[in-house]
Amino acid sequence: MRSAARLLPVPLLVLASACSSVEFQRTSESSGTFVATGNAVTLLGVDIPRSAMNQARENASDAGLHNMQVTETEIWPYLGWFDFLLEILSVRHATIRGTWGYESGS
Repeated sequence: MRSAARLLPVPLLVLASACSSVEFQRTSESSGTFVATGNAVTLLGVDIPRSAMNQARENASDAGLHNMQVTETEIWPYLGWFDFLLEILSVRHATIRGTWGYESGS
């Protein structure tokens, strides 16, 4: 029973890594803003299911909106030069923000 309790966090980390979202807000008839997020578990340098930043970018891209421009990216946790420590075991959360569409000229 104790060995099963020790393995319980592994499936929970994998399930948490599959979480992602995308949100669009329209500012005009043909344009707007978006926020996309993605989570990933890193274990010994392998991102499961894929890197959090790639997951967030793919979510935004899958919407198929024209002229998507990423204006801001954020990944948490970020340790700067010591980021290599997170390659052993970590859960990362990435957020990208940007615009889509074409603003109509006046």
